Amino acid sequence: MPPRTSLTMIVRDEERNLSACLGPVAPLFDEVVVVDTGSGDRTREVAASFGARVFDVPWADDFAAARNAALDRATGAWAFRLDADDRLDPPDVERLRSLLVELPAAPD
Repeated sequence: MPPRTSLTMIVRDEERNLSACLGPVAPLFDEVVVVDTGSGDRTREVAASFGARVFDVPWADDFAAARNAALDRATGAWAFRLDADDRLDPPDVERLRSLLVELPAAPD
């Protein structure tokens, strides 16, 4: 059995981008963790529609702190990160699927 994998994202006002980003890749991961840093649109609802666990984390003008907040909430042995404006085309989605299946056992 492959190790548990997490997809982590830091977002703010990404309602228009999330579907195109998450649609092809969310099913590849055991969980999707989205840290929302203060969206005023439907970002949270769109992320949740892909099964994401969404957390509100106030923006502290510190990208590393937001990234660490996402990683702290991830439960996978392996954590991956995407930006909401990232896109994977079908061949790259298949490559990612293959890589995830071949991940080594959880690191100690």
